[in-house]
Amino acid sequence: MITLREDTYRGIRDLMHETIGLSFSDSKKPLIASRLAQRVQRLGLDGFEDYLALIRGTEDGGEFQMAVDLLTTNETYFFREPAHFDRLADEVARTKPLSLSVWSAAASFGDEAYTTAMVLSELQQQGRIGSDWRILGTDISDRVLRSAIEGIYPEDRLRHVSPERLRRHVLRGEGPAQGMAQIHPRLREHVRFGQINLCRPIEDIGPFDVVFLRNVLIYFDAATKSEVVDRVLTQLRPGGLFFIGTAEGRVPCRTALEVLGPGAMRKVQA
Repeated sequence: MITLREDTYRGIRDLMHETIGLSFSDSKKPLIASRLAQRVQRLGLDGFEDYLALIRGTEDGGEFQMAVDLLTTNETYFFREPAHFDRLADEVARTKPLSLSVWSAAASFGDEAYTTAMVLSELQQQGRIGSDWRILGTDISDRVLRSAIEGIYPEDRLRHVSPERLRRHVLRGEGPAQGMAQIHPRLREHVRFGQINLCRPIEDIGPFDVVFLRNVLIYFDAATKSEVVDRVLTQLRPGGLFFIGTAEGRVPCRTALEVLGPGAMRKVQA
């Protein structure tokens, strides 16, 4: 069993913070070791010191991105924190916009983006929104984005999706694909994905009417959280909806926000 030395842990921790803003406390050392150990062994390296040298280098063969993937993967599933999607539906039903643009800023495998697509598709069918709605899902991990584009999931990830929604929006696998499900093409055509590092300047990709930034702020220290939130909110229209994870606490930012409920806010009109 290879050992993660304290100085090597600090090197990995500092590299992740400097490059993508990830913040790991000393208590996270066992987690980092467990997530990277198998990768170190698979590459045939002598230890974590060699792995740190590899991901620090300019010729890493994409290994830095692999390390990011391993350190940021967390549980995700459809209709996580469902009150947010209820609020989104209520807002759309109230305003009846002709078009709507949504940004899932930490999209991971796409569960959140496709959940939103299910809600908006149903609102369109009810005549509460026009057909001009679109969703952008972004993440720092290229691996999860490739998976999100395919829109294929184990059925357990859709355990909170109602049977009616499953019939309407999901293609169930058969034979060798039994137990898997793919999002229907008519939903996928409204969703696109791209890679963005939220800790770096963001090009003008908005403006959006709704932004989800859920369950990612936990990876950042206080200063980085503030920078990320304000940077993301530049892409949200005044009056637009902003969602963070309900367990992520108070939003540290300079942008004026009106609190609507746990994890739900509105950007104050200028």
